[in-house]
Amino acid sequence: MWEKVQQTVEYIKNKTGFTPEYGVILGSGLGGFAEDITIEHSLPYHEIPNFPVSTVAGHKGRLIFGTVGSKKVVAMQGRFHYYEGYSMQEVTFPVRVMKHLGVRRLIVSNASGGVNPYYHVGDIVIIYDHINLMPEHPLRGKNDERFGPRFVNMSEPYSRNMINKAKEVAKNLNIEVKDGIYLGLQGPTFETLSEYRMVKTLGADCVGMSTVPEVIVARHMDMECFGVSVITDMGNEDTIAEVNHEEVLQAAKKAEPKVRTLIAELIKAY
Repeated sequence: MWEKVQQTVEYIKNKTGFTPEYGVILGSGLGGFAEDITIEHSLPYHEIPNFPVSTVAGHKGRLIFGTVGSKKVVAMQGRFHYYEGYSMQEVTFPVRVMKHLGVRRLIVSNASGGVNPYYHVGDIVIIYDHINLMPEHPLRGKNDERFGPRFVNMSEPYSRNMINKAKEVAKNLNIEVKDGIYLGLQGPTFETLSEYRMVKTLGADCVGMSTVPEVIVARHMDMECFGVSVITDMGNEDTIAEVNHEEVLQAAKKAEPKVRTLIAELIKAY
């Protein structure tokens, strides 16, 4: 893994000469954030050594380098999921690369199903903790101390300082945000009513199929993390709406302008 990361980092540095401070992973329906970046370089995933290629509709599949305000940013326009058939090491490989390109802070976004009765479709949720119920762990296997320690302290997976700044930014911009706990499941099926009940019983507010592996690996390397989720469907005690991937994309798209503004202003302010 170390050798592959170094090889990929060397390729990207030779191509871009760019040292980003922020990494951003753009989830379903949120790829438009690329328009808020003053782009200096763009690399399709299929051209980058050792990089997987996104197979999900709505994920464009390129690495973007540029600035947001005065901050240097690298953004993944399209992420990888365990359910696509990749290993957890492949899913999180870009996070390893980001760290060794110079990234110190990681921002992740996703679409999720809500179980908190105070949530509604289209709500923006700042993630302050997560529950990992994915069947594979990205740190399983021999640990490479060059990346981080064997046992990772997860007492603060999402930076309290970044959360506080984001809430301050949201208030100033009159953007309503909720906060909550995100639960990660493998997918790719949407949850059954009983699974939604399980998610709620376990203490989570929303559920999705991404984010948790990336944050675990980022924390392994001592990166500061911020997560935001758009509620694209709801599962309550009695019923769940029929939902498909296109509807998820549309719900995320509707909330996208506010999420984009929140992320851009957070990067500028923090």
